[in-house]
Amino acid sequence: MDIDALSLKELKDLRVRIDRAIESFEGRRKREAAEALEAKAKELGFSLKDLVDLGTPRKRAAATAKYANPENPADTWTGRGRKPRWFVEATAAGRSPEDMAI
Repeated sequence: MDIDALSLKELKDLRVRIDRAIESFEGRRKREAAEALEAKAKELGFSLKDLVDLGTPRKRAAATAKYANPENPADTWTGRGRKPRWFVEATAAGRSPEDMAI
């Protein structure tokens, strides 16, 4: 195939066909790998799903507030992540974290 002799439309069509062929190839390889893994798991007395849990990711439980801003008690912090400005300023002013504990 002489690529230099093709028109722009023919080149774009060729690119679409190549992209589809690549996707088809990758899909076929994934199916073959999954079938091989399922066969090996079955040989060992398991199902592939038993060995690989691809379910929903675990969600982290909502954290409860541990500290409250002494000047505005509605402003709270769980103790996770970056320290809020009010917490840093209060500790710099001499307050201890225990003073702001809820």
